[in-house]
Amino acid sequence: MNSAEKDRHFQGLKFTDLSHKSTADLWHLLSIVVKKVLIVEDDNDLVRLLKYNLEKEGFKVNYATDGAVALAEARRDPPDLVILDLMLPGLDGLEVCRQLRRIDRFTRTPLLILSARNEEADRVVGLEVGADDYVTKPFSTREVIARVRALLRRNEPVPLQRSKVQRGDLVIDPTAHSVSVEGRPVELSALEFRLLHYMALNPGRVFSREQLLDSVWGNDRSVTPRSVDVYIRRIREKIEPRPEQPAYVQTVHGVGYRFGTNSEAP
Repeated sequence: MNSAEKDRHFQGLKFTDLSHKSTADLWHLLSIVVKKVLIVEDDNDLVRLLKYNLEKEGFKVNYATDGAVALAEARRDPPDLVILDLMLPGLDGLEVCRQLRRIDRFTRTPLLILSARNEEADRVVGLEVGADDYVTKPFSTREVIARVRALLRRNEPVPLQRSKVQRGDLVIDPTAHSVSVEGRPVELSALEFRLLHYMALNPGRVFSREQLLDSVWGNDRSVTPRSVDVYIRRIREKIEPRPEQPAYVQTVHGVGYRFGTNSEAP
């Protein structure tokens, strides 16, 4: 076997023989596979450390050192995932997170918070404003990369049941990865969608927080049972006519959550 026939590697991607592909085809393939990460961090040493290790793993990396620049950079070159520090000059990380989530393009983009704040209340606040995961400093770069990969996996379309699920005025379409209430489109993150769809497929069944973590988060699980409450609250705010009196995602006190049956949905 000559050298032209041997496997070649480029930025973590493996090609057997792509000599028959056009340049346009190759760049199209790379644009699909190579994921872009935006690091928002004002510690230059930490930026260099994360950038080096992520690029070594095959990611394309951009970075910003303050919140306003981060928002501009995200618009200029939309990332597949954002790593976000909380303590930033100008706009802090929580406000950057809020503003990104208000932009349609970024409603489903995974957001990973890095912070020296390690209290559970800090984690909950981060999740409540729209983050998908939270890692405390100091951290292992291997752990961060593992979390990045896990979040990107969650964000990929999942081969769920293909038929639409309708419960009252709520319609969940796994093929289009869309949700609507009374015909109004509702934007959910990839994980919110998976959680809602899983519960909607089992109306009336009561799930504990641990059961939902095992079934929806699975092996990528890096959150606490209390984090389930945050995701449930976010879903309710988006789909329930009266979130304080939920018709779809209901609380069973002392046990967990269930999805209301057809007769209970409005």
